[in-house]
Amino acid sequence: MTSPVGLHRVVEPAGVLPQAAWRLDVRPEIAPNEVRIRVERLNLDAASFRQLSGKHGGNGDAVRAEVLDIISTRGKMQNPVTGSGGMLIGTVEESGRRSPLGLKPGERVATLVSLTLTPLVVTDGLARWDGRSEQVPCDGYAILFARSIAAVLPEDLAPQLSLAVLDVCGAPALTARVVSRYVAERAIEGDARPVSVAVVGGAGKSGSLSLAAARRAGASRTVGVVPVAAERAALEAAGLADVVALADARDPVALSTAVTSALGVPADVTVVCVDVPGCEHGAVLATADGGTVIFFSMATSFAAAALGAEGLAADVTMLVGNGYVPGHAELALGLLRGVPGVRGLFEARLAAD
Repeated sequence: MTSPVGLHRVVEPAGVLPQAAWRLDVRPEIAPNEVRIRVERLNLDAASFRQLSGKHGGNGDAVRAEVLDIISTRGKMQNPVTGSGGMLIGTVEESGRRSPLGLKPGERVATLVSLTLTPLVVTDGLARWDGRSEQVPCDGYAILFARSIAAVLPEDLAPQLSLAVLDVCGAPALTARVVSRYVAERAIEGDARPVSVAVVGGAGKSGSLSLAAARRAGASRTVGVVPVAAERAALEAAGLADVVALADARDPVALSTAVTSALGVPADVTVVCVDVPGCEHGAVLATADGGTVIFFSMATSFAAAALGAEGLAADVTMLVGNGYVPGHAELALGLLRGVPGVRGLFEARLAAD
């Protein structure tokens, strides 16, 4: 019997979901509720790529070799250190007669579920990838389950651009949801205080989209926090934040000071979009009592966040962005199309890669 969540693809250990499995069954024959995708390009998540690149000192050949080893050993792309993977784009090869995804052979799609739970086979040895960028051109196939999510690629955008946006589309959607609730609640209560939002890593993919989403959702004051002057200049030119602050997010006092100095008060909502560990305490310290911290980073430590908030006696709500919010793909693509600053940052990033 085939499971809608892919239990039948788990090889070891038995009884866990595909994401928690050590190894998946990658046979190409699909069950009636599965879909097989001919893979065109992977997008490794930022935390995973940073870890792999750092481990191998930027040696692209070594990074490529390890990614190949992970995929061939585990039947999926799941970095054993960060636990994270990424997502992919490709063309539907075959759709099972009972698949609820509504995908048709020949459609080009982006998977909106993690590579950490997607059965994956690479057949070209990643020969076209130099190991120096998050986007990985390749040939192979992947399997989607009944509970997987995929979006047909828009015809008006380059596939690489769509992939980069859809990889992080959960961040702006969750940011918009949280900010809009603050705006609505204050309007109902007659509270005239503006809603303030700080985005840590504001010049990155998820960060720039989150800034744009926060502003569209009604945030009155936004600050983007970046670590280096070049990113500050790029974010200022994009016009996505009211203030751009320079700080190392791993330094709790520096991050808190940067946010409160920029806004005049701690932020109502702090969104963490950086791909390095150690940013939990600063984000909590930068957030007002009664505020919300959204951790949209695979480098986040739950223990550090929870114990740090306790140790600081911080009355904050902490959310872990899981990458899925209904309508997240459409929202992110709409921001890319409608906000020139977002599109400019994405295109510059792709050009640099």
